[in-house]
Amino acid sequence: MKPPAFGYRLAESIPQALETYAELDGEAVWLAGGHSIVPALALRLQAPGVLIDISRLPELAGIALTGDGLRIGATTTHAEILSHPLVRAHAPMLAEAAQFVAHPAIRNRATFGGNLALADPASEFPAVARCLGAVFDIVGLEGAREVAAEDFFLDLFTTAIAPGEILRSILIPPQPAGALMRFDELARRHGDFAMVGAAVRLNPDGGLIADARIYFHSVGPMPMRARAAEAALAGRPLSPATIQAARQALPQDLDPADDASLPGATRLHLAGVLLGRILTHLVPRITENAA
Repeated sequence: MKPPAFGYRLAESIPQALETYAELDGEAVWLAGGHSIVPALALRLQAPGVLIDISRLPELAGIALTGDGLRIGATTTHAEILSHPLVRAHAPMLAEAAQFVAHPAIRNRATFGGNLALADPASEFPAVARCLGAVFDIVGLEGAREVAAEDFFLDLFTTAIAPGEILRSILIPPQPAGALMRFDELARRHGDFAMVGAAVRLNPDGGLIADARIYFHSVGPMPMRARAAEAALAGRPLSPATIQAARQALPQDLDPADDASLPGATRLHLAGVLLGRILTHLVPRITENAA
């Protein structure tokens, strides 16, 4: 299909972009990497009067290590997330997740901020952002505000970004010393949307798990936290029995709906398989830390 007719404005600054949006009375959408809005236009799922191109704004670009953590500009591409040395050093789970996102041609253009703002429940980055405790820097005509990842994802394709606001950057705070992190997913083919994916962070203490954070994607309307599974791990060694207890707790956390691609019961089973795989992978690392 062909998209409906629309206008185009190239923003030269954030204030200009915000003012242009306001002048258009909401009949506009932001354009960055284009990998969400362009297909939506082609399928006529959206019909904005104007696309406001914010892809060239320097305020939205760059990756920098600050006193508060790793700050990633919203227009950073998926390819940069995958390869940037600062990401690999300070947020390696993001780089792990990036290798599962689509294919190189898409990763070279699609943006980190655009992915998070879309809030696709099948996407990898939202789950990782919640697991790492990311903080979202959002700017609008009334000024800037920060939103924690726990409060950013509200529902299916819905975030805390209000109409006319721009996601400027994402802060990944320093992770606890000695934390062990792992991202993995199960898909029919590499590059396909995952049947289920999970981001896991464990804080070991003397061979025991002092704290756990477990988030799944592709199992609900937004990244889903597995609190019962976390509780099954807390204060215990990462043994086969503990791993099995965490897996058995997942039905308390997840209730995937049936859809055209997979029954919910199968997706829940795969979530347990994946969690077991990730935790088993981390066992030697906890043992090393305790030695």
